Amino acid sequence: MRHLKLVHSTEKAAAMRDKNSVKIAFASSNRRVVDQHFGAAEAFCIYQLAQDDARLVEVAEFHDSDVAMDGFTDKHEGKLARKIELLEGCAAVYCNAVGASAIKQLLAAGIQPMKVEEGTLVDELLCGLNQSLKNEPPAWLAKRWQNKDADRFAAMAAEGWSE
Repeated sequence: MRHLKLVHSTEKAAAMRDKNSVKIAFASSNRRVVDQHFGAAEAFCIYQLAQDDARLVEVAEFHDSDVAMDGFTDKHEGKLARKIELLEGCAAVYCNAVGASAIKQLLAAGIQPMKVEEGTLVDELLCGLNQSLKNEPPAWLAKRWQNKDADRFAAMAAEGWSE
């Protein structure tokens, strides 16, 4: 597997990391369209999504031997586990299809599987998610967004108050 994590040095990117944001993954061979089945995905691109911005933060590519669909075997389950581990911290993963076993494992890891038509543009999905954050986000996203606020308030409370 090849795994690239992008480090943004700009003030805008640093501010985005500090404010309320979530990571969203896309099963994509070219980082432009969703064109992969989750279990057989050759690559994932992961974006950091904030209410008014989205930035590519990671890209991971798998070797051919890692993605071959070989039925429901222990070997196949191991491939799923590696992919789910890679997506740790993501709120959702968009793909063209996802099997029942993968759905169970993704949900157990706190990752919402999202099925979309092959060829759906990543940029369009990100724009739609940005708009939903401004209006009314889907339940899975609202839950992750609220958890971020709860974490921030818990950290503030742990700092204590001085008068």
